[in-house]
Amino acid sequence: MAINTLMKNKPYNVVSSEGDGNSPSSPPSPRRQTSGFSQCRRRLRSKVPLQYFPKYSLAAGIFFRRNIQYLLLLFFLYFSGLMMCVGRFSNFLLHSREPIAIYKSHLLLEKFWHDIETDNSTALELSSVWQLKRRMKVHKPCPVPTARRHLSSVEVSSGPTGYLIVEANGGLNQQRSAICNAVAVAGILNAVLVIPSFDYNSVWKDPSEFRDIYDEDHFIATLEGYVKVVKELPNELISRYDHNITNIPQLRVEAWAPAKHYLGKVYPVLQEQGVVRIAPFANRLAMDVPSHIQLLRCITNYRALRFSSPISTLAQKLQNRMIERSSMTGGKYVSVHLRFEEDMVAFSCCLYDGGDAEKFEMDSFREKGWKGKFKKKDLDFVAGRNRIDGKCPLTPLEVGMMLRGMGFDNNTSIYLASGKLYKAEQNLAPLLKMFPLLYTKESLATSDELAPFQGYSSRLAALDYTVCLFSEVFVTTQGGNFPHFLMGHRRFLYNGHAKTIKPDKRMLVSLLENMTISWKDFKDDMDAMLLESDRKGMMIPRVRKFNRKNSIYTFPLPECDCLQSHDSSHGLNHTLEPPR
Repeated sequence: MAINTLMKNKPYNVVSSEGDGNSPSSPPSPRRQTSGFSQCRRRLRSKVPLQYFPKYSLAAGIFFRRNIQYLLLLFFLYFSGLMMCVGRFSNFLLHSREPIAIYKSHLLLEKFWHDIETDNSTALELSSVWQLKRRMKVHKPCPVPTARRHLSSVEVSSGPTGYLIVEANGGLNQQRSAICNAVAVAGILNAVLVIPSFDYNSVWKDPSEFRDIYDEDHFIATLEGYVKVVKELPNELISRYDHNITNIPQLRVEAWAPAKHYLGKVYPVLQEQGVVRIAPFANRLAMDVPSHIQLLRCITNYRALRFSSPISTLAQKLQNRMIERSSMTGGKYVSVHLRFEEDMVAFSCCLYDGGDAEKFEMDSFREKGWKGKFKKKDLDFVAGRNRIDGKCPLTPLEVGMMLRGMGFDNNTSIYLASGKLYKAEQNLAPLLKMFPLLYTKESLATSDELAPFQGYSSRLAALDYTVCLFSEVFVTTQGGNFPHFLMGHRRFLYNGHAKTIKPDKRMLVSLLENMTISWKDFKDDMDAMLLESDRKGMMIPRVRKFNRKNSIYTFPLPECDCLQSHDSSHGLNHTLEPPR
């Protein structure tokens, strides 16, 4: 049954230079009368002895020179201050000249609604959305784990050098990134990895531990031979710290640290103490690492990290129910990751169609959540700039208009992955009107099935992740770790194609505020946007420089393609298989 009521789950988460002071002015001299003045002056200086000048003239000259310097300095300071004030004032005046955008999507929907209802064009078949296919190479088996390969001249022992403890923070996929990086760092240091602990965050408010989200035994067994993993420190070691891991000195590592940093800075500490504890551990390893270390990330992300039994069991039920409710489209459905929770809207500083009441509500939420962080900003101007720059979260209405423009009709089943939406009932109404077959985990699962997950944002996000992973089309509406990891996982499963609609939000905003555009022209532009998503979905960056945008978690191929080989020498199999 499609959803018709308010969703109640929590969000898962929001020079200038001074004049030359070494060249003072010369004393007063005769008025310039001829062009040969300078030559006369040099001759006078050479002929007139110094004793002919009174002593007071010399003192007066020195005093005059010093005062000129001070006057020049005061003038420079005054002029600089004046320019700063004028600059700020001019910026204030120029605010109104810079292009901004105002939310008009609800007005455009009213204009288009008759055309949408009477559109008799052929509906887009989900099985034919993705036209482009990548010609995949023959997969080579993954290398058999062997003795460690050295990364530098640092001598690394053949046996384990000690134990590595990390604390992963953030939401589900930031923690996932930290876990993959922890395995990679353990490989660099030849250390034994202790199952990562999760830092309780005031935003996510999820006390879940590793075993609550992932299958611990599967994690340890899959990495056997690559990195040794244990559930806890041995007693003789933890007893040195009164059986409390937090008593182990905390080692801080710079963000995006290269492998050599760990060998040069962390490895000596590990050798000396037998254990190192790194916290925080978010983004503490560079994306660009040697290939055999990169492979550890691949194995961890696509093989070792399998959701715990309670999560995978319910996720499978939700996926099956989506397939059943998608009978009119051959069991295929569209999933949408919608970031329109209250905290997301507030943090974006964007304004929609709620008027002064919405503005007051968002100001109050920002003040409560971020303590005056936004007070000094001209928020009306920021909202307009953010919107035209494509930084505002898309509303459910805008997502619906985009999909209808692309050719998805009202028989399309949609799975909505989100937290608790801002004014959910009001904002979901237009999307439900365009797509009546709209479902969420709350509408697909019974209250008893969902009860063990309530209050645990990461476990709820894991349910969304799985259902989205196996959809025929995935729609991302805002950046973040969730879509980046999901797009990479889909590329890994679907022969290099992300099968993801990633809209050009700048272009979309310009279209949605154009009240003169026709429905036909809007559809043509949306069709072009879909084709561009098809093209980009199968792209691999030409220059393979790993960075935050081109991470191995978003673009796993070809680095991870050996894991797709059925005859992998280490016997690694998919932890998740796409439906046939």
